[in-house]
Parts: sequence; structure tokens; C-alpha cells
Amino acid sequence: MKTAILATLLTTAAAFAPAPKTATTTSLSGAFDNEIGAASPELGCWDPLGYVSNGDQARFDRLRYVELKHGRIAQLAAWGYATTWSGARFPGCEDFPAGHEAVLKIAPINLIPVLVVAGALELTWKQKEGSFPGDFSATAFPVGFGPFARNEADMIDLRTKELNNGRAAMMGILGMMVHEQIDGKPFIFFDKFDIYTPFGN
Repeated sequence: MKTAILATLLTTAAAFAPAPKTATTTSLSGAFDNEIGAASPELGCWDPLGYVSNGDQARFDRLRYVELKHGRIAQLAAWGYATTWSGARFPGCEDFPAGHEAVLKIAPINLIPVLVVAGALELTWKQKEGSFPGDFSATAFPVGFGPFARNEADMIDLRTKELNNGRAAMMGILGMMVHEQIDGKPFIFFDKFDIYTPFGN
């Protein structure tokens, strides 16, 4: 009887013993799990549609370049959206509406400066050969992280922050535009930003 009770206790205890740890991988991880911007050590390079599951470095670099570019544009868009919604305007544009309405009411003549600046940036800033995607330091016009990138660790940290801020900005500008269409309040919790203007409006 005592033997049966002891065997039962040992079996029960074994059921609650910690399972041995084994290395696990996800079907979404692959050749680019160690690149900056990985979702987490467990998830790795989040690629549910398998765009770079075959380890194509050139394709990954191209997609990362596009992601960075869209993120940079989205950061400027979110900043500009919040600024104009709060009342700031360029000289001569005081009567322009803010938000999405401005896109519908802008005259073709007012698009010329926008297109000229965009075209100049596209033609001037060039990708540095052999460097990471989005590195325009080969351009005569000074761009980059400047004195903040003192070593390789700083560079990786700044690149990661830029990538993640760009991802957040892409979602942010989309959210602002959607909420403006829903109820006219793009910022959800308040009506406008108080823009810091050191030289006045």
C-alpha cells in the first residue's frame, strides 16, 4: 500500500516538473533575424507573407530602403499635419484649410514648390554604395547622424530609432487622417497641438 502511494506521489510531482528548455524557432524567422528592426528575439524578422524568406539580400535591402523612405516622409507628414492643424501657415497660405481639406482645395500652382523640392531631393540625395539602405552620406549636401554617431553601437542605435519612429509615424499619419474623416478630430483626445514657436507665429 505504501509503495502504491509513493508511486502515485512521484507520478503527480513529475507532471509539474519544469519541461526541458529547447531552442524554438518560428516559421516567420529566417536569414534576416539579426537585422535592425526585428520585432523581437523570438519573432525575428517579421515577414508573414514571405517576401524575403529565401534570403535574397538585394530584395531585403530594397524593401528596407523603401520602408525607411516612407517612414521619413511619414514623420514629416505627421509633423506638418499637427503644425498646420494648430494654425501655423507659410506666408501667402493663411487662408489654406488644415488637414485633408487642404489636399482638395490646393491650386495646381501651389503644387509647383512641393514638386520642385521633392524632385530636388530625389536627384540630390544618393544612396552610398556598399553601405546600409538609406545612407545618403555620399551626397554633397550633409545628411546623416552627424556627431551623434560616435561609434558603431551609436550608429545601430540611431538607425533602429529612426526605423521604429518611421513605422510609428506611418501608423500615426494614417490614424490622424482616418479620425479626421470620422469626427473632425484627428488627434482623438484634444483639438490641436500647442506648437513651440520660438520666433512667434
